[in-house]
Amino acid sequence: MSNDTLLRTVRRYDRPPPAPPTVIGIDDWAWRRNHRYGTIICDLERRKTIALLPDREPPTARAWLVEQPQIEIVARDRGGGYAQAAAQALPHAEQVADRWHLMENASHAFLDAVRKSMRQVRIAIGTATVNPKLLTAAERLQYEGYLRREEANAVIRGLVSEGVSIKEIVRRTGHSRKLVRSVVRGQRTDIFRVRQTSLEPHLPWLEAQWDAGLRNGAELWRQLRLAGFGGGLRVVTEWATRRRRAEKAESGLGHTPAARTIVRLMTLERNYLTKAQTMTVAAIEERLPDLVEAKGCRRELPQNAAQ
Repeated sequence: MSNDTLLRTVRRYDRPPPAPPTVIGIDDWAWRRNHRYGTIICDLERRKTIALLPDREPPTARAWLVEQPQIEIVARDRGGGYAQAAAQALPHAEQVADRWHLMENASHAFLDAVRKSMRQVRIAIGTATVNPKLLTAAERLQYEGYLRREEANAVIRGLVSEGVSIKEIVRRTGHSRKLVRSVVRGQRTDIFRVRQTSLEPHLPWLEAQWDAGLRNGAELWRQLRLAGFGGGLRVVTEWATRRRRAEKAESGLGHTPAARTIVRLMTLERNYLTKAQTMTVAAIEERLPDLVEAKGCRRELPQNAAQ
């Protein structure tokens, strides 16, 4: 028997119609993305699609729902169109937010929280994340100066630990007495940070645009100017250069990860992370307890939704 004959034989048998749905999910779907959308309706108990409507207008959804008076629960997105249609067609039915949209909203909220905390994240990770290959030319000069100062501080501290006097340290190292004294007293602290200056308030927007595919520094600057940014083009192009180099660099502690990467690392189980990634997450969680709390809320949501 051929495959076609087998299919014809199966189709001859009448199958009993399924029971009318009582718990449905309703959402929009794309006939053609960004151009034309329809409505998809699923039987959530049978896990099957039961209707595809030609558009996502409330009257169209209401016309279909009014013919299904047995429906008891409607799971929908948080938009008003389907809520209005369900309320008019099925006033007795209970409306609930569907699990997928709850999880999507929670994920977006956590990502936004991380983006708004990127300055604190950079501080938490500190100098362990500095990779000279990711710095611009001006920042590389600053970083080289920082390394020289750190080396000088280490030499002075080493001599102090050996019991050498300040006068002798000045003679051996050639540094000023004031500098040596400040190191001895613990008053000379120097932490290298990639400078952000006037760009810091706009970093969440920049990260979002970068993730969306806008990678041209000049275009980012033009859009920022329209939003009221008063800084120069160079500040934005240097930021874009750093982000571009960071994406090409190997993963690990060589650079400050992007916001999406931090979200992924913080939500993965620790046994799936490398040692370097674990150290990064630990540093962030120690410095930013609010992000730990936000992560906990996101993790608890699937359990609460299932209940």
